[in-house]
Amino acid sequence: MERYKTILFDLDGTLVDSGQGIMNCASLALDHLHVPLPTPAELRTFVGPPLRDSFARFGVKEADLDTAMSLFRSRYQTVGKFEGFLYPGIDTLLKALQDRGFRLLVATSKPEEMSVEILTHFGVASYFSYIAGASLDNSRTTKEQVIAYLSEENGGLDKAVMIGDTTFDVLGAAMHHIPTIGVSWGYGLVADMERAGAAAIVHDPQQLLSLLCSGQAKA
Repeated sequence: MERYKTILFDLDGTLVDSGQGIMNCASLALDHLHVPLPTPAELRTFVGPPLRDSFARFGVKEADLDTAMSLFRSRYQTVGKFEGFLYPGIDTLLKALQDRGFRLLVATSKPEEMSVEILTHFGVASYFSYIAGASLDNSRTTKEQVIAYLSEENGGLDKAVMIGDTTFDVLGAAMHHIPTIGVSWGYGLVADMERAGAAAIVHDPQQLLSLLCSGQAKA
């Protein structure tokens, strides 16, 4: 019998490689606000964490954070959200998990409406019984808050596991006593996820499928 029944997926860096669109939009906002542009490697860290936190970390003043967010979203909502691709093997993974009776959900710090649009665009939205994301009024931004909302909307999260690529996934899920399986193909560092307490690390979707079906990942 499988250890888990409910699987929560992060979006950016886990299901979809959306890095190019995110980095393009972040660069636009930073340039507009005359903030020195980070290196390409530094820009990669915009993928995954709450956007507001990322802008603050790279020097956007508190008074300018709303402007930075607005600039980012104005481009992302029209162009940037589709400047990416589904990671190879993800479609096959989701179908296999659905066929095996797992309950699939999304927990992302990306705005919820946009997340639905992106997953619909890439043809995988129908695999998920619920897609939960951040709210545009900033009342729900962190992974911990999104998972709390997801749990409330779905009457709890029975025998759940988080799948993600950063420490934000590991730590946010841990606040709800949910273990995380980290994926190495995203934007976070494996060593960071391990230090944060990831139950396991996988390196491709087939390995993830095998692990979920065997139930060997330990909390």
